[in-house]
Amino acid sequence: MHETTTLLIEVGALLLLLGLLGRLSRRFGVSPIPLYLLAGVAFGTGGILPLNASEEFFAVGAEIGVILLLVMLGLEYSAGELVGNLRAAAPAGLIDAVLNALPGFAFALILGWGWLAAVVLAGVTWVSSSGVIAKVLGDLGRVGNRETPVILSVLVIEDLAMALYLPLLTALLAGIGLIKGGLALGVAVFTVVAVLFVAIRYGHLISAALSAKDPEALLLGVLGLTLLVAGLAARLQVSAAVGAFLVGIALSGPVAHHATELLSPLRDLFAAVFFLFFGLVTDPRDMPPVLLPALALAVVTMGTKLLTGYLAARRAGIAEPGRWRAGFALTPRGEFSIVIAGLAVAAAHPVEPKLAGLATAYVLITVVAGPLLARLPDMAWFKRWLRRRAAAKPPAPVPATD
Repeated sequence: MHETTTLLIEVGALLLLLGLLGRLSRRFGVSPIPLYLLAGVAFGTGGILPLNASEEFFAVGAEIGVILLLVMLGLEYSAGELVGNLRAAAPAGLIDAVLNALPGFAFALILGWGWLAAVVLAGVTWVSSSGVIAKVLGDLGRVGNRETPVILSVLVIEDLAMALYLPLLTALLAGIGLIKGGLALGVAVFTVVAVLFVAIRYGHLISAALSAKDPEALLLGVLGLTLLVAGLAARLQVSAAVGAFLVGIALSGPVAHHATELLSPLRDLFAAVFFLFFGLVTDPRDMPPVLLPALALAVVTMGTKLLTGYLAARRAGIAEPGRWRAGFALTPRGEFSIVIAGLAVAAAHPVEPKLAGLATAYVLITVVAGPLLARLPDMAWFKRWLRRRAAAKPPAPVPATD
């Protein structure tokens, strides 16, 4: 009973704090994500007042938060749009991998950490945070923007790539050999293809099984289906986020519309819990020794993400302001980066003692800076700069006529 009482007090106090911070952030017109993270750091491991009883509760809530963020994004698009965007964004996905994985790989080698640590750090710097970006797009009202499908395509390609990368990395860290590693990779590929096939081919049947006329049944059905698919995907070494996103893609029509309305409050609650939990498990004492290297790596890779988004949006025919919005939106890293670093730390033979601290500091820098950078294209001075930039460009040549 005492433990339950302590849990209720801690959860209630932290949720109340999140509510106050959210209201404060909106009063000043900024994203609440950095405030949620800093609150977690303050009351987590090594903070000013560590709260331990509620950590397990928030760990589960954080997982649900990422899943809800991704299923809500999936509900905005149809299966046909997903396939079309993935085909169009495939070259951008390749550019993304080259521009953002190579800096992490090279950085680890420069620090003398060895090739295995380099493979780990490449994954940490490669993948943007779907959870953070989904929250930022919602906060800034950009879900319906023309550049948003480009951003989502890059994120989905990254998540699908993680479905291949994580089993391979796990095999390398465990030293289980090529045969078992190849088997794990094959299971991941088969699972992704199977889920995509079901979502695209039989999505209308899934929607028909869920009644849009009964809000309670619809809420329970969609939430249950999302968590079930996400859990099965994670069990098969595929990203739970990918599974949740594909559930959203599979639903269509009135079911998707009403599910969006019903799930929105839950998404907001658990998304805040996700960012709080990330701060709770971040020990600020581990970061000072690696803060400068993490800052340098963050500056370089936020620049490469900006270039990735800009090039992807330009290739899709998006205008100049949308290219910058796409680039800045992709800068935060998050859940996958921490998972990758965690795998390396938990390996039977730890790869590099400083890797966890570096990854945590790096992710925290990008998660705090990313939502702030995403607001730059909406600022008056940035819009003036874009207009001057456009005016300075030479006019397009007029074709000669006979």
